[in-house]
Amino acid sequence: MPVDPVIAAVGDNAPQSVVEQTRIAMGLDKPLPVQFADYLWQLLHGNLGMSILTKNPVTHDIAHYFPATFELATYALILSMLIGVPLGVWAAVRQGSVTDQVIRIVCFAGHSIPVFLLALISLIVFYKALGIAPGPGRQGIIYDGMVPVQTGLLTIDSLLAGDTGAFWDAVAHLTQPVCILAYFSMAYVARMTRAFMIDALKGEFVITARAKGLPLRSVIWSHAFPTVAVQLVTVLALTYAGLLEGAVVTETVFAWPGLGQYLTTALLNADMNPVVGATLLIGVIYVGLNLLADLLYRLLDPRVR
Repeated sequence: MPVDPVIAAVGDNAPQSVVEQTRIAMGLDKPLPVQFADYLWQLLHGNLGMSILTKNPVTHDIAHYFPATFELATYALILSMLIGVPLGVWAAVRQGSVTDQVIRIVCFAGHSIPVFLLALISLIVFYKALGIAPGPGRQGIIYDGMVPVQTGLLTIDSLLAGDTGAFWDAVAHLTQPVCILAYFSMAYVARMTRAFMIDALKGEFVITARAKGLPLRSVIWSHAFPTVAVQLVTVLALTYAGLLEGAVVTETVFAWPGLGQYLTTALLNADMNPVVGATLLIGVIYVGLNLLADLLYRLLDPRVR
C-alpha cells in the first residue's frame, strides 16, 4: 500500500506516540504471519474488522452497500440475457450474412470499449446535452430517504411502500448504469450463444428435423436451443459474478452508492478492512455461482450425472 493504514487512521499531524499506540491497537506491530492468523480467526467468527472511514463494522457496511450493487447487476443481467441470447441465435442462424457481421461488430465493440468511457459518454449525451436522463446517484433529492428500507432494493421497496413516484425515479436512475453494464455483458453472452448455436445447428438431430420438413422456428427453438441452454447456464452464472465485480467502475462514474464505490473509496484512503472484506465477498460470490452453475448443469443435462 502506498499509504500507511495507521497514518490514514490518525492523520499526518498525529504525535508519534499516538501513531505507535494506534499501530499496536490495530495489530500492525505483529509479524505478518501472526497478523494473518489473527485475521483468519476473526473471519471464522464473522468479524471483518472496523472501517476507519465509517467507524462501522465492515459487515454492517457491506450489508448496507451490497443491495445497491445487487440491484444494478441483476437488472443488467436480465437485460443482457433478453437481448444477447436472441442476438446470438439470430447471428448463428444467419452465419456469414450481413446481419451476422453487424452483430459481431456490435459485440466486439462492447468488449473493446472501456466501461468508464461508455459511462462518461452516456452522462455527457443524455444527462448534460439532451437533459433526458437524471444525473448521478441512486435517487433524486426529492425522494432521498423517503422510502422505508425493507429489502435494500430501491425499486422493490418503493413498490412495497406504494410510492410510484419513487419507483419511477429509481428506474430512471437505474437506466443508464444498467444499460452500460448490460451492453458489456450482452456482448459476451451473444458471442457465446452464437458459438454454441453454430455447433448445435450442425448436429445430426437438427439435420434430421429439417429433413422431416419441420418449420425453421421449431428446429431452432425446440431442437437446437435446448442443448445450448444447458451450456448457457455456466456462461450466465459467470457473467452475473462478473457484473457484481465489474460494477466498481460504473458505480464510481455514476456515484452509485454500492459495494463498488465503497471499495474504491476505502482503497483510495488506505482503509484496509473494507478492501479485504469486499474482495472476500466477491470471491465467495464467484465460487458460489460457479458451484450453482455446476449443480444446475447436472440437473439440466442427464449425460453428466
